[in-house]
Amino acid sequence: MKKQLKRIVKFTDDYTNEERIILRDHLAMERTKLANERTLLSYLRTSLYLLLGGTALLSLKNKSFEDLKIIGYIALSLSVIFLIIGITRFIQLKRHLRNFK
Repeated sequence: MKKQLKRIVKFTDDYTNEERIILRDHLAMERTKLANERTLLSYLRTSLYLLLGGTALLSLKNKSFEDLKIIGYIALSLSVIFLIIGITRFIQLKRHLRNFK
């Protein structure tokens, strides 16, 4: 149980000196993992901004803002698209790094 908890909390792999990977390559992979997480967070942030903007545009009640509802629906759909793209790219790169090592 203690090993499983330690594995869940652990953020990075321990460096082991294998013949096919050196410390420089290990550190480069760690930087790539962090960049991948940062990119995922950027996609999530963009998705949330579009979601907030879309819901704000859809909640306008004035008749002069009726044309903006189309933009609200577009923002909501783009929000879902950005979320799917971000998660998909994150998972793909994570698998690729795991297979590379």
